[in-house]
Amino acid sequence: MLASTVPVSVTNRETVLPENVFIYSRTDLKGRITEANHAFAEISNYSAEEMIGKPHNLVRHPDMPREAFADLWRNIQAGRPWQGVVKNRRKDGGFYWVIANASPVRENGKVVGYQSIRFKPTREQIRGAEEAYRRIREGDRSLMIVDGNAVPRRASWVEKATEWTTQLRLGLILALLAAGTGTAAL
Repeated sequence: MLASTVPVSVTNRETVLPENVFIYSRTDLKGRITEANHAFAEISNYSAEEMIGKPHNLVRHPDMPREAFADLWRNIQAGRPWQGVVKNRRKDGGFYWVIANASPVRENGKVVGYQSIRFKPTREQIRGAEEAYRRIREGDRSLMIVDGNAVPRRASWVEKATEWTTQLRLGLILALLAAGTGTAAL
């Protein structure tokens, strides 16, 4: 993975991906763009020539939590596809939302790069992603990104074991066993 090249200037100007239009790009194993369709160039406000050879994170928006891209890379480097709602940054500082479908590209059984096909998300999908991503960026540890989705983080077994309700249940079970009634009830 290459270091981020996203300029810090952003605006609140949204460009909406038209219906029935899809964005396509392909990268090498390090995430450098090797192919980009016309729709990608148009929506991102970069020319295809400007994008070729550059890291795909050229369009990464600072509102996207690092956890989303860590999840994406974890999946595609393991040979699995990934799908998630992504906010991308345009060259002019504006933004656009997509549902990104990323997957490994294999030739002769070997992964040689990655491809992504993106299309327009619904407003409901965008609202859900905005809220989850905001919470994650602000340090909310109750959410995590798994397979492109923001999901509740499960408490570890240590946390569950120390919850007072768990301790109470264990105490009652131990008391019944100590009293000799635990085996009779079985």
